[in-house]
Amino acid sequence: PALRRLSRHLLAHYQKGTRPVRDWRTTTNVAIDLMVYAILSVDEKNQVLTTYIWYRQHWTDEFLKWDPAHFDNLTQISLPVESIWVPDILINEFVDVGKSPHVPYVYVSHHGEVQNLKPIQVMTACSLDIYNFPFDVQNCSLTFTSWLHHIRDINLSLWRQPELVKFDRSVFMNQGEWELLYVLSHFQEFSVKSSDSYAEMKFYVVIRRRPLFYTVSLLLPSIFLMVMDIVGFYLPPHSGERVSFKITLLLGYSVFLIIVSDTLPATAVGTPLIGIYFVVCMALLVISLTETILIVCLVHKQDLQPHVPEWVKHLLLERATILLCIRDRKKFSQSRMQSLDTSRQVENNDSTAKLTPYVCEDPRECGAVGGTRSALAFAGRPEGSAPLQEVLRETTAIRQLLEKREEFRDVAREWLQVGYVLDVLLFRVYLAAVLAYSITLGTLWSVWRDA
Repeated sequence: PALRRLSRHLLAHYQKGTRPVRDWRTTTNVAIDLMVYAILSVDEKNQVLTTYIWYRQHWTDEFLKWDPAHFDNLTQISLPVESIWVPDILINEFVDVGKSPHVPYVYVSHHGEVQNLKPIQVMTACSLDIYNFPFDVQNCSLTFTSWLHHIRDINLSLWRQPELVKFDRSVFMNQGEWELLYVLSHFQEFSVKSSDSYAEMKFYVVIRRRPLFYTVSLLLPSIFLMVMDIVGFYLPPHSGERVSFKITLLLGYSVFLIIVSDTLPATAVGTPLIGIYFVVCMALLVISLTETILIVCLVHKQDLQPHVPEWVKHLLLERATILLCIRDRKKFSQSRMQSLDTSRQVENNDSTAKLTPYVCEDPRECGAVGGTRSALAFAGRPEGSAPLQEVLRETTAIRQLLEKREEFRDVAREWLQVGYVLDVLLFRVYLAAVLAYSITLGTLWSVWRDA
């Protein structure tokens, strides 16, 4: 058969150990091509990119030529790749031998043109930038060069036009986490320590991560928790529910960070911007809880506090209310004190009902009542019977007690007003900080993506 006769004719005296040129001064030109089939994995920690590519080589072998008329007009034949000379072109970024299928044949035309087509699983080192995870774009290079031969012996060129290589997605599987943007090609010569030059062909594989999964699983839960933290400021400051609510949010956010810690990429040289975002959100939750604790401590236990200082009234109850556009402070104070008065009404009634001539609850009240009673004791006996004098003393003590309690309620109302205005002021500052942080973060992501 013609195939067997041609194969014996070509390989009978073929020497695969030498470069296939009749004149050693002739340069063997190898044209190469690359098509990305799939992005298998991106290991940010080890800085390794695993891709599956279709690789093609094309060169001329001067000892593999024949006349088709002598072999039944046969113009092309497949020969074992182990039987002919193959250029030693490797990828400089190789870090491991991939599980590539072995293709045992090459195609040879009657002009001596050899085509070596094979799929390769490539595990290459790549400098991965995870700063903008999950909106990151990676640019990894695949450098093809002859490991031994100088440019005078083996020169490289591109099989197709650079524009065709750049936007060729005909074989790319576009269903994974990464999408292929384009493939750039660039030829250059390089030398090591002023020695002979080598030819190399660089292919820059530019890929982009699809952020939808990470946006749903990472960003949206964090945003929802921060929104709930802002909504929590509308709980009454004089109740303890706000503290419990914010502590629950902080605990939930801590559990959320523990869950997503394995999802975030980790490198030894940098931290992704989303990691900084999570840390700042945690800090904002802690600041919010601290502000809530401060306000609750301010509006509770007013009976043990003195009157509000005048400078505090001037700054918060006058200047701050105008700045924050808060109107009808007295009306607000009365509405806020209704719940406080209701809770104390039973205690006031019980203490008044159990009031004895010489027993009182508050030490300062006892002092005031005691001074009145001493004055009445040393005063002369007025006209009238002894029971009438006793009723007069008891009535005076009750009036003193009620005046003291009303004074304490006024102090409580003042501190509650101060706490409310301070709570509104801190809430506005906190909200402005959250908005500024969100705008800054969005701007950083947008600017980096546009660049």
